[in-house]
Amino acid sequence: MSMYNKILMSSEDDSEFLPIIQINENDVDDKSFINDIPSEIPILPLRNTILFPGVVIPITVGRDKSINAVKHAYKTDKFIGVTTQKDSNKDELTKDDLFEIGTIAKIIKMIKMPDGGTTIIIQGKYRFRLIELIVHEEFLKARTEILLEDPIVKNEEFFILMDSIKEISNEIIRYSPNIPSEANVVLKNIENPNFLMNFVSSNLNCSIDEKQQILEILSPNKKAENLIALLNKELKYVELKNKFTSKTKNELDKQQKEYFLHQQMKSIKEELGTESNDKEISEMKSKAEIKKWSANVKELFLKGIQKLERMHHLSPDYSTTYNHLDLMLELPWDEITEDNYDLTNAHHVLEEDHFGMEKIKTRILEYLAVLKLKGDMKSPILCFLGPPGIGKTSLGRSIARALDRKYVRLSLGGLHDESEIRGHRKTYIGAMPGRIIQSLKKCKSSNPVMILDEIDKIGTEYKGDPSSALLEVLDPEQNNSFYDNYLEIEYDLSKVLFIATANNIQNIQPALRDRLEIIELSGYASEEKVEIAKKHLLPKQKDAHGLKEYTFDFPDKIYQTIIQEYTRESGVRELDRKLASVMRYIAKEFVLNNTIKLDLNINELKEILGISKYSKDIYRNLNTVGVVAGLAWTYAGGEILFIETILSKGKGTLQLTGNLGNIMKESANTALTYLKSKADFFKINFEDFEKYDIHIHVPEGATPKDGPSAGITMFTSIASAFTQKIIKPKLAMTGEITLRGQVIPVGGIKEKILAAKREGFKEIILCSQNEKDILEIEKNYIKNLKFHYVDSMEEVFNIALN
Repeated sequence: MSMYNKILMSSEDDSEFLPIIQINENDVDDKSFINDIPSEIPILPLRNTILFPGVVIPITVGRDKSINAVKHAYKTDKFIGVTTQKDSNKDELTKDDLFEIGTIAKIIKMIKMPDGGTTIIIQGKYRFRLIELIVHEEFLKARTEILLEDPIVKNEEFFILMDSIKEISNEIIRYSPNIPSEANVVLKNIENPNFLMNFVSSNLNCSIDEKQQILEILSPNKKAENLIALLNKELKYVELKNKFTSKTKNELDKQQKEYFLHQQMKSIKEELGTESNDKEISEMKSKAEIKKWSANVKELFLKGIQKLERMHHLSPDYSTTYNHLDLMLELPWDEITEDNYDLTNAHHVLEEDHFGMEKIKTRILEYLAVLKLKGDMKSPILCFLGPPGIGKTSLGRSIARALDRKYVRLSLGGLHDESEIRGHRKTYIGAMPGRIIQSLKKCKSSNPVMILDEIDKIGTEYKGDPSSALLEVLDPEQNNSFYDNYLEIEYDLSKVLFIATANNIQNIQPALRDRLEIIELSGYASEEKVEIAKKHLLPKQKDAHGLKEYTFDFPDKIYQTIIQEYTRESGVRELDRKLASVMRYIAKEFVLNNTIKLDLNINELKEILGISKYSKDIYRNLNTVGVVAGLAWTYAGGEILFIETILSKGKGTLQLTGNLGNIMKESANTALTYLKSKADFFKINFEDFEKYDIHIHVPEGATPKDGPSAGITMFTSIASAFTQKIIKPKLAMTGEITLRGQVIPVGGIKEKILAAKREGFKEIILCSQNEKDILEIEKNYIKNLKFHYVDSMEEVFNIALN
């Protein structure tokens, strides 16, 4: 019995403890309010306590309907029906979910709490029977019948019952050190029998069902008998508890507090014949017997078990230690899946899932071959580098399928906390292992294929540098002893096949980049996109739109139109979205007309997708002095970059606009200086450099631009302006320049070439040293393109302007 002690307050979240409040006992038998109570009143369901007449308790209200019921009652007559749920976990209630007998209460005060919640203080008045529950839109209402208690027959038997209640309650208080001695005074001063029974029942340490039974009894004598039975039960419990507490104290030294607590718990367990934590610990020990782990891991686990056995299960450290040991049991220490070394099968899987990518497929087959011959090899850390939407992540899934390994994807985009990799120290509240360890626990294999997606987009802030934390994970010489702060012991990651993906290698920390084997994935040519759309995208979209069972395809011209006029990307994500739009149209037509549209022409395609998003007319109609088309590389693929130069009378100043970076500005100055030094060769009057101001502009000024690839384009544009010669039509170029007039190679050639072909250019100028990059491109993808390989800017001038 928790007399005058703090009890669990009835609340929506069961999160607060407040004392029951005693009131004037004479209010218990006051019948003056009966006529004021309406037949239909709002209902406030409680989860974990019973309200008795004459008792005041505070309640925290959390559910919306309960808050609305309280507000409605407080604004009107302040009467509200309080009853208790049979199942405290339910939120949506019916009449069957509530006890039929409850207490009509009056709201004494309503308080707005600092955290935004609502607390009310209510006083129980009369019992009622719930006749009909009305589920109001805003709150619960009920039609009720007031139940009055039977009259008290004040005979000798009844007074004996009342004295017994006080005596047993005083005994419980005496044996309970947590209950203040002042509670005896409170009991002694209570004279009203009904209030005495209600007050004691409210504070009784028993189940909700037992309290409800007392509430439902209308006969005072019968209620007193039931209450005495419950009080005797609690008295036996506190006497037994006190007995073992006293026994333990006499046996032990007062200074040995920890040993004392252990012995007290042991004595209670012996008397009850059970041990509360033994089952959990026994299960852990059974699991540990079949684990294949090293001596160090086993020693750490056994120390944890011994520590757990000495703890009380309500101790904060108990859950911390238990969760740590549970993680050790769940981790796949030496549990690996058997690799499939069938190279023919692996090649078939890779070909089935991805079109092209021959270089990467060959690299995977080489890895399998070495693994099969050697039997064990420290896994290399592959990094697929390329623009978005070309299948870097899905390629990792295909590798896992080819190897028959588990597949785990770890998204690193925006990761900024080092503890996400290394884990938290387990002493902190809310501590968790790092995401590497969590992923291994989830896949239950210590040799999965783990995709570290978007490794170039890891953030850095005051909490640490996650990219530096990855250095140990991705170093084949160190990751066999990776240390997670939460696990507190080394874990072998050398069997994991890590595959990273990135869009821009420049954003990867140099030390981390040094640990990666970079494999570049170029963008797709139009021909490749057509095949990908046929073999992969269309079947996927048919399945996604409920059209899988229908056999139909589109002619190549439909795919080519979508690719050329509605997408501008290196990958195929936008192409996939456009095909989804077409599938939605076909699905709609099928539902409306009950026929599948098996053919699709260009006009219908444009009705579905709208006006063409991209046009080549802007490139075909270029016939202006000083305007040159350059080729640029972005993380999303190749792009066309126009450079415009115009002369105006002035003093020979150079103005650069278009949101250019320092490298492009330097290229412009270098090109102009070289052109001045070779003015005679290019047949330009040197005095023109002093009579005209030069303005170089790169359109789309809102987009930042930088890089050395525009060197020869800058030179050609300035030369065209001074010589007043128009650039050769359908010509694009890329290359870096030196002050001596040399053209030097640049990167991203395949993406640039595919961009030029996509936009309808026929001739391309680039450095002779980039010829090797052209040879790596499938010849069918660059047919009808003419390449001019140059070493000097004089050659560029002769090709572009003569």
